[in-house]
Amino acid sequence: LGFKYFGPIDGHDIHNLEYVLKRAKSYNGYPVFIHVITKKGKGYEKAEIEPAKYHGVNPFDIESGKSKKSSTGRSYSNVFGDWMCEAAIKDKRVAAVTAAMPDGTGLTKFSEQHKERFFDVGIAEQHAVTFSAGLAVGGYKPYFAVYSTFLQRAYDQIVHDVCLQNLPVTFAIDRAGLVGPDGETHHGVFDIAYLRHMPNITIMSPKDGKEMEQMLDLTLQIDSPCAIRYPRGTEDNFDTNSNVVSLGKSEVLLTGEHAAIIAEGRMVKTAYEACQLLKAKGFTVTLINVRFIKPLDEEMLFSVAKEHSIIFTLEDGILSGGMGSGILEYYNKNNINTNVNILAYDDKFITHGEIDELHKIHEMDAEGVASKVEKILREL
Repeated sequence: LGFKYFGPIDGHDIHNLEYVLKRAKSYNGYPVFIHVITKKGKGYEKAEIEPAKYHGVNPFDIESGKSKKSSTGRSYSNVFGDWMCEAAIKDKRVAAVTAAMPDGTGLTKFSEQHKERFFDVGIAEQHAVTFSAGLAVGGYKPYFAVYSTFLQRAYDQIVHDVCLQNLPVTFAIDRAGLVGPDGETHHGVFDIAYLRHMPNITIMSPKDGKEMEQMLDLTLQIDSPCAIRYPRGTEDNFDTNSNVVSLGKSEVLLTGEHAAIIAEGRMVKTAYEACQLLKAKGFTVTLINVRFIKPLDEEMLFSVAKEHSIIFTLEDGILSGGMGSGILEYYNKNNINTNVNILAYDDKFITHGEIDELHKIHEMDAEGVASKVEKILREL
């Protein structure tokens, strides 16, 4: 094919690597391939033994390898992984697909307990989606567990191989919303916008771990594409009495007279705390957990507009094309004149930082949301 090839080369032999790079530069006019082999975690024995564990770490003790941060409760990834293991026992159609991320997506236990229905396709998200479509055609109920930011790579495959054929593939979208220190490349703020306009897909967003399990149960009954988006970190547990999850139906968590907030996923807790702050200032607000971003609960949207002249939407995603946009589209289509204020991230890439810190900076924490709502209520 007319190219020069060097390799394989020991990537830890710096002197030889420099020599090869210099030689490669000397071949003017030729494409040059340099095949370098390295060992992940090289130089730190614990990372060499468990490379996946040390791929991305919090501060840890070098001698023992133990994290200096203690976590309480299950992560949303583990909620998903535990559910998958149990579902696979009850339903022989359940299969798991990952693109080289079994640990990060909570599928390690599944890979050990159900080897014949676990498929790691490597770092190839496009293939993972098409492969999942193939499994669905073959009678399986595939769950592709993937970080929100990495599912972007497979946009075309979601459209043509899954949604166009209306196949029962479920996208378990991990790390939805802000993810923290990984920054611009990893924030999962675009998935609502790039999935919402696709025909045939159902998009869910749980407020806590228990609701997530109910939504996953529901996917077993839906014979078409589904997506469940959930954040990084420990699952939330709401003290409020929750209604059973029903397809396309939201739930009312609080009732008030001055305004309504329609929130999704992780932001439901933020909205709940904001409502308490507003109550202390004399404002009572209706809070709705939307649950389904698609299809939207149109019956709820109609009644909310009838009861409240001011509505706020709150989502852990980008403003353009998000959940709030979908709600505005419903009101426009049905000629319902109401005041809708979308609380979401602006049209720009968000820097790295701790999640709580970033929420505060973008006024998407409880205090920031309460402040925005109060300002608009006082103006109107």
